[in-house]
Amino acid sequence: MSTIPREFYLQDTVVAAKNLLGKKITRVIGGQEVSGIIVETEAYRHKDDPASHAHRRITERNKAMFGEVGRAYVYFTYGMHYCFNVVARNSRHDAGAVLIRAIKPINGIEVMKKNRKANDLRNLANGPAKLAQALQITKEQYGTDLTKRGSLFITEGISVKKFSANPRIGIKEATEKLWNFKIRV
Repeated sequence: MSTIPREFYLQDTVVAAKNLLGKKITRVIGGQEVSGIIVETEAYRHKDDPASHAHRRITERNKAMFGEVGRAYVYFTYGMHYCFNVVARNSRHDAGAVLIRAIKPINGIEVMKKNRKANDLRNLANGPAKLAQALQITKEQYGTDLTKRGSLFITEGISVKKFSANPRIGIKEATEKLWNFKIRV
């Protein structure tokens, strides 16, 4: 299966967050493919989004959000967790990224369990920090080109018929924006 092309990420960040639902993330760890279907995302834009890392200005931390679309933006939070984002935006915005909040594990589940030191399948990757830990995503993957097969990439997955739009989680500003999207089963 081919990777999602860069052109896909050249759309409004909010639309990209919806369209990433159902796509498959693959991480190659020790030669083994570990993957899951994206089931929850959140959009973060630029000047119109005070909850975004890119809202005020470009920094060393957030520069990927201003860079080439289709690349990974990984950041460290709360002094202990990594979070994985995909850079996506159209020409109307200088920055934008989609936080991948959760996946449904498909392949390499034993590797994910080992990485998470957990056995409950429902809890393996049902939050952004858990997902990054399960897939061993760290600052090493910052800037990775997700449109090319390598150690981390995104391909087609499943067709999504229904999803919900909700307030984003864990933010204090722009809480009225319904930019959290979840697959409805």
